[in-house]
Amino acid sequence: QVKLVESGGGLVQAGGSLRLSCAGSGRTFSNYVLGWFRQAPGKEREFVAAVDLSARNTNYADTVKGRFTISRNNARNMVFLQMNSLKPDDTAVYYCAARHFAGTGHYDYWGQGTQVTVSS
Repeated sequence: QVKLVESGGGLVQAGGSLRLSCAGSGRTFSNYVLGWFRQAPGKEREFVAAVDLSARNTNYADTVKGRFTISRNNARNMVFLQMNSLKPDDTAVYYCAARHFAGTGHYDYWGQGTQVTVSS
């Protein structure tokens, strides 16, 4: 079992920045691929970014590429999402998630989410 707790959400003006954090506990954090997802009101949850075990490889949704950066610190059991040049369309609840590197490819563990609101 992996427990994930997000923090860092809030209200920001368009063009601003926020840094989301996610603290993990319960299992060997470095064995898990970590991702960020988001869900806007009335929309399905969508992928935002992911980082592999060593943080050497990352991938991003096209909508955030060049603006968001995912990173991790295995020693601190943390994953981060630096969000720059925020747009009103980035408004959503953001979730961090984890999947075991040898698992099915599905994210099995989820945090409770943190609200990000971008005003125009």
